[in-house]
Amino acid sequence: MSTNGALATQGSTGFPLPAVIAVAGDWAARRFLEFFTVNIRNRNTRAAYTRAAGEFLRWCEGQGIGELRGVQPVHVAAYIEQLQGMRAAPTVKQHLACIRMLFDWLVTGQVMPSNPAHSVRGPRHSVSKGSTPVLSSEEATALLTGMDVSTVVGLRDRAIIAVMTYTFARVGAVVALNIEDYFPQKKRWWLRLREKNGKVNEMPCHHKLEEYLDAYIKAAGLTDDRKGPLFRAAIGKTKKLGPGAMSRTDVWYMVRRRASDAGIETEIGCHTFRATGITDYLTNGGRIEVAQRMAGHSNAKTTGLYDRRNDDISVGEVERIGI
Repeated sequence: MSTNGALATQGSTGFPLPAVIAVAGDWAARRFLEFFTVNIRNRNTRAAYTRAAGEFLRWCEGQGIGELRGVQPVHVAAYIEQLQGMRAAPTVKQHLACIRMLFDWLVTGQVMPSNPAHSVRGPRHSVSKGSTPVLSSEEATALLTGMDVSTVVGLRDRAIIAVMTYTFARVGAVVALNIEDYFPQKKRWWLRLREKNGKVNEMPCHHKLEEYLDAYIKAAGLTDDRKGPLFRAAIGKTKKLGPGAMSRTDVWYMVRRRASDAGIETEIGCHTFRATGITDYLTNGGRIEVAQRMAGHSNAKTTGLYDRRNDDISVGEVERIGI
């Protein structure tokens, strides 16, 4: 089969293929592209692995490795060693995971005889607490209740932050919501959230979240558009909403703007509300296994990383110093 070099020069994502892949021929190029397009379903993982694989293979070219089969375990080990001096341990581990998976894919496709990354060990990294900045219960309440909701955009922004806080949802699941994903059941209103790895998480709404969503939907006139996106992008600075959904980037900028307006100095992001909601839930007597289900985590240890109840204890102990 001949593709006139098309596969060997340009990927389906629009970037040139690394030289060591291009010279390996059409089958290697096709297998390389299929690793990202067929094997990896999550677009965030795909983007991260595309960058990691590209950086490693360009590094190989810089070391004078002219063909794919010339990559040896010592090369992978040297790259990881160099990367450790420039990147955080979680990033290094992600790069190594990508390289291992990529070469496994090439081995099963008979492009490579063996996986040169198989025996390479990554850095040790263990955490008991996440790094996501959180808000206190008082700060989160002040942000929601003090927001300017005189426009439909203000009502939308309050509803978005409330969804992330009260359901522990990731921002990707929030921007993917349609009107029909907000539905009545058992005398309460629920949200149907589509989380990572194809998980569908149906959550009853907190009574305040119901209030915020109802006010937004009514003001936006979205009641009859059940198939349309729930959270819609604004049209410039008109304070009016268009037909399209907001992006995750739109929400991030909105969160930073609203935090600044509220005088919040902590550099928060969208994930802050996930951690804030989980921490507040556990502080008020919630159970970790229930928080795990609400957050859509596969492991309770992951949920535990969002539990920041001990942060306040640490601050209190520091204040005991009498110097």
